Amino acid sequence: MTAIKESSTIQQNKKYALDLCPVTYVMEKIGGFWKPIILYHLSGGDKRYSELKRAIPAVTEKMLIQHLKQLEADGLVIRTAKPVIPPHVTYELSESGKGLIPVIHQMAEWAFKDMDGKYTCK
Repeated sequence: MTAIKESSTIQQNKKYALDLCPVTYVMEKIGGFWKPIILYHLSGGDKRYSELKRAIPAVTEKMLIQHLKQLEADGLVIRTAKPVIPPHVTYELSESGKGLIPVIHQMAEWAFKDMDGKYTCK
């Protein structure tokens, strides 16, 4: 991964925007294509990596692992590894992540209304 130059203009603007705008703060945590989808699937309860991969077949393994690590680092997801062979790892929403469930569900409700039967979602 490329190192981030903290003194760059974009990083300074991000820090400024994060301090002033709550929407920017939320988007910094859950922004991107896959994070809200992962959170949506975890809103139903804890899941193993393979269950998430099956639930989101279009995501690559690299992207799923990367976003799970970011969500964990941001305190939205808890990763629990049991010391058994084969490894048993589950992911669940943290208390902070659970606080996003109403937001994620509102996004889903809006999508169903806006799609008006154009698409289907599992």
